[in-house]
Amino acid sequence: MTSLVREIPAAPSAIALMHFSNRLTFETDCSDVHGSQLAGEVDFVLVDVRGPLAFERGHVSGAINIPRRLLTAEGLAGYPKNSLFVVYCAGPHCNGANKAAVKLAALGYPVKEMIGGVTGWLDEGFELSVGVQRQASSVVGCEC
Repeated sequence: MTSLVREIPAAPSAIALMHFSNRLTFETDCSDVHGSQLAGEVDFVLVDVRGPLAFERGHVSGAINIPRRLLTAEGLAGYPKNSLFVVYCAGPHCNGANKAAVKLAALGYPVKEMIGGVTGWLDEGFELSVGVQRQASSVVGCEC
C-alpha cells in the first residue's frame, strides 16, 4: 500500500536540488533577517509594503514603509540598481509582497521576499516596532 505522500513520486535529487536552490534566490526568512540585524550585517533594504496604518500598528524594526503602489522608478531613484530589497507584507495569506517583488524586479532591482511576513515574524517570537515612519514620505492611505 502506497501512502498519500508517495502517491506522486518525489522528483529526482538533481531536479529537487535545482528547485530548492532556486527558491532560496527568491526568498529569505524572518530568522535570517533578524540574525542579520543582530549581527549588524544589514546589506539590504527591508520594505514593509502594507499601508501606513498597518505599518504604524506594528512593523519589523529597521523596515521602511513603501506601499506597493509607490514602488516607482521616480520613488526609488535614490537607490542604486544593485540595492537588494527584501519585501514583506502581512503574512502567508497576503500576496502584497509578491506583487511588490514583481514591481521591483521589473524596475531592475534585485529582490527577495521575507516569507511569513509579519505573521512569521511574530511566530518566531520577534518583537514588532510601533509608530510612524520617521522619514519624509509621500505615503498615503494605500494598502498592499
